[in-house]
Amino acid sequence: MSGGIMDEEIEIPPFFLCPISLEIMKDPVIVSTGITYDRDSIEKWLFAGKKNSCPVTKQDITDADLTPNHTLRRLIQSWCTLNASYGVERIPTPRPPICKSEIEKLIRDSASSHQNQVKCLKRLRQIVSENATNKRCLEAAGVPEFLANIVSNDSEIGFQSSGSSTDEALNLLYHLETSETVLKNLLNNKKGNDIVKSLTKIMQCGIYESRAYATLLLKNVLEVADPMQIMTLKPEVFTEVVQILDDRISQKATKAAMHILVNICPWGRNRHKAVEAGVISVIIELLMEESFTSERRIPEMAMVVLDLLCQCAEGRADFLNHGAAIAVVCKKILRVSQTASDRAVRVLLSVGRFCATPALVHEMLQLGVVAKLCLVLQVSCGGKTKEKAKELLKLHARVWKDSPCLPKNMILAYPC
Repeated sequence: MSGGIMDEEIEIPPFFLCPISLEIMKDPVIVSTGITYDRDSIEKWLFAGKKNSCPVTKQDITDADLTPNHTLRRLIQSWCTLNASYGVERIPTPRPPICKSEIEKLIRDSASSHQNQVKCLKRLRQIVSENATNKRCLEAAGVPEFLANIVSNDSEIGFQSSGSSTDEALNLLYHLETSETVLKNLLNNKKGNDIVKSLTKIMQCGIYESRAYATLLLKNVLEVADPMQIMTLKPEVFTEVVQILDDRISQKATKAAMHILVNICPWGRNRHKAVEAGVISVIIELLMEESFTSERRIPEMAMVVLDLLCQCAEGRADFLNHGAAIAVVCKKILRVSQTASDRAVRVLLSVGRFCATPALVHEMLQLGVVAKLCLVLQVSCGGKTKEKAKELLKLHARVWKDSPCLPKNMILAYPC
């Protein structure tokens, strides 16, 4: 039984149990609706789960502050002491959450010297690791802005004086799990600190771990950017995102880089910037590596990016310049997910419609594209995917339909 209770026959007062975990509360706190929860459970519900309603009443929690229920905690502790002979362990008094004024003083003191800054960052890391309430307190005290300033200042001087501070600040900024509002504030900083420029610089010059954190943070920042900010991204952003993909730093960094491309490529001239940065070739090479495509989401996003880029002439030309492109995309149809299959068929339709030289049409036949498209029509697949497959098959029916390269069992599936 929870709470260290050894004897299952002992009856626990129901109001000692957290409504979420159904375990004895170690640090009971009251939310704005008046319901008491264990701090750890309600913090996970509110912050990690990003929910804003009370699990019991379903009412909105209007104030994120959690008020300690000292009376109930003392009752639980007394009950545990009285039942110690039954194997019940006493619940220790929890440490009080960090206060905003303490954080603000920590930040002020850090300005006096580099040594104090390092001490401040170490203390902040300890505070962040304790609980989610501390993260919200750090946010309210302006810690994200403080960390972003360290990152911006150090990126401007090329990490020559305090690279370790930058690495620590990046780590903290990522693990703070900053709210959307604060991310927007960092993006729209009026003091001239360009967070996108700073993160891009670190992706270019930082150590591997910092490059990974910079990529993860850039993904979060660009998710809250407005269309104009996305359309005016500098070419360097695309270059460094592609380099992260090419360097294979980690699965998380690769996934974040793919997320960035999915987010920014649909806007303005960003498709052209991505093509110029060499993203198509890098993605094709990545798709050929099983270690990076074993997780469904990466090849899925890769197909989305290829589809977006093949909607422009430069993208289609770059795609066809890679000798393995058609074979790699064809292979992913019906092997990853419905989304990946749909996007892969769209890619093949784009090149088959706008770049259909006799050599390309013959190559698609030889590489099994036609047989795979016929298979798409036969299996349980999305309606739109089937429509696109049928459209491409009809487009080149004169060459493909009666070809000896097409397996006999697929001829029957060929659309009339």
